[in-house]
Amino acid sequence: MVCDERLASFINSFNTDYDEVVTSIRREAEENRVPIIRREAGEFIKMLILMNRPKKILEIGSAVGFSAIFMSRFLDDDAHVTTIENYQPRIEEAKKNIVRAGASDKITLLEGDALEILPEMTESYDMVFMDAAKGQYGNFFTEAIRLLAPKGVLLCDNVLQDGDVLESRFAVTRRNRTIHSRMREYLYELTHNEHLETAILNIGDGMSLSIRK
Repeated sequence: MVCDERLASFINSFNTDYDEVVTSIRREAEENRVPIIRREAGEFIKMLILMNRPKKILEIGSAVGFSAIFMSRFLDDDAHVTTIENYQPRIEEAKKNIVRAGASDKITLLEGDALEILPEMTESYDMVFMDAAKGQYGNFFTEAIRLLAPKGVLLCDNVLQDGDVLESRFAVTRRNRTIHSRMREYLYELTHNEHLETAILNIGDGMSLSIRK
């Protein structure tokens, strides 16, 4: 792990989910090994939302809807989350969870491949949260920047890959080498883009935070 698990556990002992529904969805996702945002990442996202008060959030990668529901709990009444998911079994779970959380008025779920959906989108967003297939981040990047409003926030999760991104490509398993090289390329592109100011943060499994100039 990138961070010490004892330290993470200590920090997380002070963090609680917003309500019982969110806690229940988190527990079910963890039991079913569905990747969702870690508690410390969630706390960071919560503070970003409370500080910046985004009116429109775009999420790329819904999974079972946990993070969209979590974010919706901290939005102003006139704010909204649009989230994209491609994997049908998770889409069905996300739909159920959104209804169960009473968040249908705060969240719009778009079904399909983000690479096909994003180019058709025309609205601008105050915050874009990327939490999909890590090997695709570079492919989502151009459209994410196009849709990001001036001074908007681009937040990407899992950019350190449990520390694998730090290693030589020959030190990671063969099946992960493509993702490893793509993530390194993405982080370089992200930190050298003239339209962004970016920081790479050791939160959870690594997060990148970018502000559009």
